Amino acid sequence: MAARTLGLPAKMGIGFALGVVLGLIFQFGGWDISWIKPLGDVFIHLIRMIVVPLVFLSLVAGAASMGDLSRLGRISIKTLCYYLGTTAIAVGIGLVFANIFQPGLGLSLSTEGLQAKEISPPGIAQTLLNIIPLNPAQALAEGNLLQIIFFAIFFGFALSSMGEAGKPLLRIFQVGNEVMIRITAAVMRFAPYGVCALIAYTVGKSGLQVLLPLIKLIGIMYLAALTHVCIVYFPALKWVGRISIFSFLKIMSQPLLIAFSTCSSAAALPANMNSTERLGVPREISSFTIPLGTTINMDGAAIYLGLAAVFVAQIYGIDLSLSSQLTVLLIAMLASIGSVGVPSAALVVMSMVFTQVHLPMEGIALVAGVDRILDMARTTLNVMGDSVGAVIVASLENELAPEDTQEAA
Repeated sequence: MAARTLGLPAKMGIGFALGVVLGLIFQFGGWDISWIKPLGDVFIHLIRMIVVPLVFLSLVAGAASMGDLSRLGRISIKTLCYYLGTTAIAVGIGLVFANIFQPGLGLSLSTEGLQAKEISPPGIAQTLLNIIPLNPAQALAEGNLLQIIFFAIFFGFALSSMGEAGKPLLRIFQVGNEVMIRITAAVMRFAPYGVCALIAYTVGKSGLQVLLPLIKLIGIMYLAALTHVCIVYFPALKWVGRISIFSFLKIMSQPLLIAFSTCSSAAALPANMNSTERLGVPREISSFTIPLGTTINMDGAAIYLGLAAVFVAQIYGIDLSLSSQLTVLLIAMLASIGSVGVPSAALVVMSMVFTQVHLPMEGIALVAGVDRILDMARTTLNVMGDSVGAVIVASLENELAPEDTQEAA
């Protein structure tokens, strides 16, 4: 009976703990744990199955209900300002921590034979063109979130302009959105098992021989991420959102656990949208800010960029001057927007940064062995940043409903 009273976040926490134990047992036993990975892959596939229809239906319904271009403009500007501001702070934190703790100093990692695939980032004009889908059906099929957001908002406003004649179709989208919410709830029942499998596989595969040489880098990454949460997100929630930290963490535990275990912002997107609405954010705002944040908000990656640049410079014995580090900060900010909709966006951004400050591209491959461990922190921070951004924008629009938080908590 007690097991039935446990909420989904608690069950996911138990699954997470069991996954760690199982992974350690297989690692120390020297046994192959690859057999468990398909169980985690099933969970990720189920989540990805619902992301596109959920985003499209909720955005069309939200835009049609919003019916005010000036309101959308205000929300867009505030959202982008928040994302750029927090990204700049994140890069700065990564650089400061890298200079203080010097993760690459004294390490003698072999760089022989290492190669990193270079990816040429698109220009500004091409980036802007990439936002507009040539074929909306193709954008939906490929899961290109930014193109889906663009078309859904366009479609929603056109639907709204039809007035009473468009109400029947709007009702279909609203009902479709409710259907997707129910499907999401059903899929999330599998989450504890998926989380357990993914964590067990990660722990079982990441042996100590891989972790130990770069344990300092891993520790600094997690410490920097925690610092960003404490000096950016928590104060913003308390002073702007007027939401208690405890309530926020309690409600957000589900998407954060999914982000940490899957290393996928897209996988956490449905749960993130639902939890953000429970925090009192209107659906019209959450259905815009969360998918957009999943595409362009990269606070976790921004911290990692600052750390990685200094780390690689120290490994190769390159003196990264203050001006070069400021260049890293600026390029990382712009690149996070400039790589929108581009496959391997993280690699594109890192390639752009390394090229600008003349760091060897092979340095990217140095941390490949522990990238999964680092990505767990990056993705979790990205997802948390998206939800905080939605709360802040809703609060600035005077549309946040704090009483909903008390009810949900």
